[in-house]
Amino acid sequence: MVTFKINDKELSAAKGTTILKAAEQAGIPIPHLCFLKEINQIAACRMCMVEVEGTERLVPACNTSVLEGMVIHTNSPRVRQARKTNLRLILSQHNSNCTVCVRSGNCELQKLSHDMNIHYQPYEVQLERSHVDLEAPVVREASKCIKCMRCVQICDKVQGMHIWDVAGTGSRTTVDVSYNRRLKNTACTFCGQCVTHCPTGALTVRDDTNRVLRALGDPEITTVVQVAPAVRVAWAEAFGLKDKQATAGRMVAALKQIGFDYVFDTNFAADLTIMEEGSEFLERFTHRGKYRWPMFTSCCPGWVRFMKTEFPAYAENLSTAKSPQQMFGAVAKSYFAEKMGINPKKMCVVSVMPCSAKKAERELPTMKNAFGDPDVDIVLTTREMSRLFESDCIVPTDLEEAEFDSPLGSGTGAAVVFGTTGGVMDAALRSAYFLITGKNPDADAFAQVRGSKPWKEATFAIPGAGDVRVAVVSGLGNTRKMMEAIESGKVDYDFVEVMACPGGCVGGGGQPIHGGAEMASQRSSRLWKLDAKAPLRFSHENPDVQALYSTYLKRPLGEKSHHLLHTDHTAWSVPCEEDT
Repeated sequence: MVTFKINDKELSAAKGTTILKAAEQAGIPIPHLCFLKEINQIAACRMCMVEVEGTERLVPACNTSVLEGMVIHTNSPRVRQARKTNLRLILSQHNSNCTVCVRSGNCELQKLSHDMNIHYQPYEVQLERSHVDLEAPVVREASKCIKCMRCVQICDKVQGMHIWDVAGTGSRTTVDVSYNRRLKNTACTFCGQCVTHCPTGALTVRDDTNRVLRALGDPEITTVVQVAPAVRVAWAEAFGLKDKQATAGRMVAALKQIGFDYVFDTNFAADLTIMEEGSEFLERFTHRGKYRWPMFTSCCPGWVRFMKTEFPAYAENLSTAKSPQQMFGAVAKSYFAEKMGINPKKMCVVSVMPCSAKKAERELPTMKNAFGDPDVDIVLTTREMSRLFESDCIVPTDLEEAEFDSPLGSGTGAAVVFGTTGGVMDAALRSAYFLITGKNPDADAFAQVRGSKPWKEATFAIPGAGDVRVAVVSGLGNTRKMMEAIESGKVDYDFVEVMACPGGCVGGGGQPIHGGAEMASQRSSRLWKLDAKAPLRFSHENPDVQALYSTYLKRPLGEKSHHLLHTDHTAWSVPCEEDT
């Protein structure tokens, strides 16, 4: 331990602790902009500068360690002036048209400017120009980039994709897609982690709210919306609601008030996915010689795209089951449309997802129905849905709770946990056990695959089948390590669940942004609690899924199921080799 002073306050901290961390532990705020704990501590923005007695120059608090006897001033006149100068220089290259920026009101640069009392700009504003590509799910506006390097570090250190890099030299130095490419022509998985960690509106997810509003305003269109499980534990964060107020019922009521004809729960499709994917695993497991191993889940489009570009030889190992989003769209435009007498051509299926990669998934050529129309027409992120509520002046706490519509609105506890790492594996094993033995296991028998550990392994004995070796991994950097271990023969699994975002869908690129803070763990905990309280905790017990099979699909992996609910992952390619 070392002792030191910050603003005349006697403190102590472990040797090697940074000034920023020591101040935070003592409740002393130091402004910062580029800093991300353990990821980006490069002092690029120079906003955390502090004065240390006996040191000629100001030092950055984020990467300067406290020393014995150090005397630190975090807000001296010299420090205040330096911070203001540095911030004005940043603003001189930033498009400050905040009123039409999607991050207005939730922008770290905007808040810092307000907090530091910046009300005039003495420097000439020179904005970087670039082409804004609105086709890709992730959109970059160079004029809003502050060169903080967060996107570079997240993509390199956490996801391991190396999509972003420093470009140019001298005064022209900026951050851009590496190797002078366009984003849509790279191996980017569109996971959106760069977006949720960007402090400004330089990186955003493509906004599709106007497309939804046009569909809602067309009297000839039947609008159907599905909401993913991870959305229900995050949507109300934008409104500052407590858990008891942030119910799924209020979310449903708000969607109905906006004008959707039918509001359904993606949990239904998650249960359906388990029936298909679980049955597929059992088919492979009991005929091992016919298939390559391990079998990988296919619910996460970011992971599927990663597999296609980084480990294409394993693409055949992916489950052929569509994701819950796509299964829902396929069933809505067939079974539901037929049941309700709706022309599928006059139906608009909207998904609300915690994920930016889902926007790319719905555009795949293999995700279309018999008429050539997409299974899902529009994908909104959790943030986009919250913005729709705000633009319609909806006050969620004033709404009476409403139920999801039937027959695609029911779900089990097994479906709820699809939104967190380990949830798909847990749910699949619950139903796989039943499909083999005819008996339900303890719903918590597979708890070893739960938790925030990024790479989990377990072996479970299923009577009549033997030992099943499973693994669960989240975050693409961790996924790469696991895939390399599989390739080298260091590990051997039967069934593997992969989610591109750290912590799973709850930490997805479409979730609410909280200034670089990681919220996946808190959201995940709420999903597991919902599972524990659910009256039904096994996907095969979902009555609406049972009715779908008995009246329409007949059986899992049947002819109709295969046509509607499965896909060919080898039938499309990622255009990362095309000329840019």
